[in-house]
Amino acid sequence: MSSTISANWTSVNAACQPLVESLVADAQALQLEISTLENGTRIVDAGINCVGGLEAGRRIGEICMGGLGTATLGTNSGFDNWPWSVNVHAKTPVLSCLGSQYAGWSLSHKDENTKFFALGSGPGRALAGREEVLKEFAYKDEAESTCIVLEVDSFPPIEVAEKVANNCGIKPENLTFILTPTSSLAGVMQIAIRVLEVAMHKAHTVHFPMEKIVDGFGVTPVAPPGGDFMTGMGRTNDAILYGGMVHLFVDATDDEAKDLAEKMPSNSSSDYGRPFGEIFKSYEFDFFKIDPMLFSPAKVIVTNTNTGKSFTAGTLNQELLTLSFGL
Repeated sequence: MSSTISANWTSVNAACQPLVESLVADAQALQLEISTLENGTRIVDAGINCVGGLEAGRRIGEICMGGLGTATLGTNSGFDNWPWSVNVHAKTPVLSCLGSQYAGWSLSHKDENTKFFALGSGPGRALAGREEVLKEFAYKDEAESTCIVLEVDSFPPIEVAEKVANNCGIKPENLTFILTPTSSLAGVMQIAIRVLEVAMHKAHTVHFPMEKIVDGFGVTPVAPPGGDFMTGMGRTNDAILYGGMVHLFVDATDDEAKDLAEKMPSNSSSDYGRPFGEIFKSYEFDFFKIDPMLFSPAKVIVTNTNTGKSFTAGTLNQELLTLSFGL
């Protein structure tokens, strides 16, 4: 599968770099702040020491998708008391979502003065090629500059920038970090744009043949900022777990399409039924203790492009979304 699925994949860094430069050029209008570390690594602050905003988050979400996806605002969330949403589409879903957008690169640094941890997403992952999912797909990009998006509320130390640049094979001054705290509007927007990526990751988790996924579309409410990291993290997860809907198109048999639809929604998990913040707290704030089947959109439609048949599973949960969002 690996060589077959990635044989015709394009460069996510080549597609993405113009979007990064455009974001920086429009920083003032987007309520962002630009700075540099001592080694020249560029920092785009999207909500720590500045406002950040929904449009900034929308554009950052498209950067996360490696320049191969689009995100637009809409009003068809399916919820009467929270009507607006974000619609997401990827040109090459597996590459865009798992090859770039997925937050799979663990980055940390600890010394007597600093303790930093973040999961990196974006096109830089494909340069480093350190993750098993990228090795499985036999995909490794090449570029002289790149970008990594971090969901953090503090600036990364220079040691993390040096590590990322080294792993990516680029100069530190050719690296851009984009920081998107979950307490900012930009942060909640770029996480909502992950609704399709969450579905792609779930399909991979249940061992569906990824080369059979032809196309995909997702829609989800955009959570209100939580005011603090933990509340924001809970709300952004709930937006997808209880409000997200994804439509996948597959080149498969009807049995395969039906099986994928039935396995994918979040209500197939034993942990389904409570706000994510409550679930997280009950497991002593350990992500790895949570049932991995929970991380899924609320509702899924899978269409077989060979037969035209569609299979639907899951449900939108307005009660839990209302509870989470504090409406």
